Amino acid sequence: MELLRTPPPKERADAARNRAAILDAAASLFAEHGVEAVSMDQVAAAAGVGKGTLFRRFGDKAGLAAALLDARERVLQEGILHGPPPLGPGAPPVERLVAFADEYLDYVLKHLPLVRMSETAAPGARYRIGAYRFWHRHVAILLDGVADPEHAAHALLAPLAAEHVTALLPELGEDRVRAGITRLWREAGAK
Repeated sequence: MELLRTPPPKERADAARNRAAILDAAASLFAEHGVEAVSMDQVAAAAGVGKGTLFRRFGDKAGLAAALLDARERVLQEGILHGPPPLGPGAPPVERLVAFADEYLDYVLKHLPLVRMSETAAPGARYRIGAYRFWHRHVAILLDGVADPEHAAHALLAPLAAEHVTALLPELGEDRVRAGITRLWREAGAK
């Protein structure tokens, strides 16, 4: 699992300052106006960098969203690898599965517009995000013993996709979405 985590690249001091300024500006603007309402031009202006610097570094708004989510994802990854049970090692697999689903749903709900943007920027974007590969591998390991744990992991992660959660929330509400996810993951892990 440690190999699936990519360490941040080494960067020059000025590049690090620009990156921090961009991420701070984007986080502030997104929180104040909403992700959809903020342009890359506004982010560049607020960060005090040129548009070229912003686009070279992040590509587009989805790349910027993924960078903002990176630190938040690493906290969850650390909990999985080194945290206390049931999220971390030491609990039975079914309890770890349910704990992960609950923690991941908390993460998605807290950052829904950013996660949604990063997952839907292009067809299949969700599956190319390094964090998704980490989540998938973690779930597949916990599903060892079920028929085709690799497929089962994708199937369990599917209802946690930001687009899916966004569509269900108005109709079912957070409590029903959470209860359904917990039930699904507990049943999958119990087999």
